[in-house]
This record gives sequence, structure tokens and C-alpha cells, in this order.
Amino acid sequence: MSNTEQSAGKPLVIDCRQVTRTYSEGPEVLTIFSDISLEVSAGETVAIVGSSGAGKTTLLNLLGGLDRPSSGQIHICGEDIHRLSEAGRARFRNGHLGFVYQFHHLLPEFSALENVMMPCALGGQPLATAKAKAESLLVKVGLGERLRHKPSELSGGERQRVAIARALVNEPDCVLMDEPTGNLDEHTGEGIRALIEDLRDQSGIAFVMVTHDMKMARSLGRVLRLEQGRLIQEA
Repeated sequence: MSNTEQSAGKPLVIDCRQVTRTYSEGPEVLTIFSDISLEVSAGETVAIVGSSGAGKTTLLNLLGGLDRPSSGQIHICGEDIHRLSEAGRARFRNGHLGFVYQFHHLLPEFSALENVMMPCALGGQPLATAKAKAESLLVKVGLGERLRHKPSELSGGERQRVAIARALVNEPDCVLMDEPTGNLDEHTGEGIRALIEDLRDQSGIAFVMVTHDMKMARSLGRVLRLEQGRLIQEA
């Protein structure tokens, strides 16, 4: 399978066409990657691997509309996100994309339930709706008994499950994950991997994960390596 092959019969969630990202350092131009193309279909899980500094997080930020490409186009659910205004991209992200990072970035003063409700509240949904959706997701990720606990009262794996529930609460088309198991022990990481597989199969959400964990990457689906500015299909 090539790195742009679409899963048969499923709509494209990500359509990344000949994307290049460069940075200027004084008189020099540093090319992070060049002419990258990538397609991800609904319900597909794609792992992006590569050495530190290869540009994996930069690519994830471009796919999420957090950074702009130097050239090329990125369509998410058919929308050229970089033609949107900054406010338009923020609204689009809130409705179509979820984000999970190596560090969970939960708000320490709020409970697990309140952290998961936050994207709904920011999107203007009624609090009762936000609460019901957040409770349902926390039960689904195995934290039904921990709704009122604050992050400091949760284990590392539990915090990451809260972060995953928060990423899913607005029913996104795709979840972008940057080293989601990087701070977890192997056993807890395996639990997160199984959870991602279950959520993918149940919901049809696409997952794109940047990871150094090759065991995790190969267990989830298609593996792409970002190397010397190119995105290469792993055997």
C-alpha cells in the first residue's frame, strides 16, 4: 500500500497534497520536509515514526491547522483549512479534530468530567449536553468511577484516558496524537493502544499518531516513516 492509498469505500478525512515546510534562519532556508502527500480515510489508524528532529510534530501541527505549510494544500473533510481565517480554523478544529499530546495538558483545578466538558462548552453547547457527553465518554474509557477526581488524583494512564475522552467529546472526524504513550510504562501504554483500537472500531474516527514506539505503531495499522524530508511507507 502506498502512503496515499485510500481505504476502499471510505471517505477521505485527510488529503495532504505536496506539502513543504521551510523555515528561514538568517540568510539560510531550512527545509523540514518537501512535497509530502498523505491520505487518511475514516476509521483508519496511521502511525508516523522517525528520528527526533525529523519533523513529525511539525507535520502533525500542519494537519491540525496549528501551523501553515510553506507550499501545498491540506484538506480536512474536504475543507482547505489554510484558506480559513485564524478564527475559522479554531472553529473548524473544535468541530472536526481532536488532539492528544505526550503531556496530557489537563487543567489541574478542574475535575476529569469538567476537563472533558471543556471543548463542548467552548463550542457553545449547553452545559447539560456537554456533561452528558463527557460522562458517557469517561465511562467508555473506563473512568466512570473517577468523574469528580482532579488530575493530581489520577494515575498517568488515567490522565491520558481523560485526555483521549476530551479529544473525542465533540465527535471529531480525526484525532491527532503526539507521543500519547511517551510518558507511560509499557503495561499502561498497552492499555492505551487497546483503547484506541476499540474507539476506532466503534466510532469510525481516524487516528494519526506520531510515536517512537515501533511496537505501538505496528500494532495499530499503516506505518509511515518521516526520513530526510520524505514520508516513506514502512514494510
